[in-house]
Amino acid sequence: MEEAYKKIIQACGEDLERPGLVDTPKRAAKAMSFLTQGYGQSLDDVINNALFPSDSREMVIVKDIELYSMCEHHLLPFIGKAHVAYIPNGKVLGLSKIARIVDMYARRMQIQEQLTTEIAETVREVTGAEGVGVIIEAKHMCMMMRGVQKQNSVMKTSSMLGIFRSNQSTRTEFLSLVSN
Repeated sequence: MEEAYKKIIQACGEDLERPGLVDTPKRAAKAMSFLTQGYGQSLDDVINNALFPSDSREMVIVKDIELYSMCEHHLLPFIGKAHVAYIPNGKVLGLSKIARIVDMYARRMQIQEQLTTEIAETVREVTGAEGVGVIIEAKHMCMMMRGVQKQNSVMKTSSMLGIFRSNQSTRTEFLSLVSN
């Protein structure tokens, strides 16, 4: 990856011998590896057996989970927050594991729409929940720094599965709790 960054920097017209750029290819490769570390993670490692029996059948919400991802179209970041909710069906997931699931998928190159769906489907798969709701709000550097250059635009996506899709009162409760 370091060699690829050298070629990119040279193609931009820069001198790799310039003092500020000497170590940039190495730093850029290290940064990209970090930003895409989700490819090297497995769901089993992320969950780490933190699934517990529970009689609770009330909505569980983890709100304002910050996320940083990379647009697969331009390799520019999008930055925002996720709100994840589920209705347990005999099992609850350790609190930090919801945020870790968000991070695992966010640290891959993709589009926000797919990220939202992946998180929802994974939470449902892992917990066997009666329903899952995920909302992501993010600002996209590909829209802010280039192209249309709209600085204040925010993209919102949602995925509603199970009872969150079929029961309007469950959906309404979720939407009202995350909008506070």
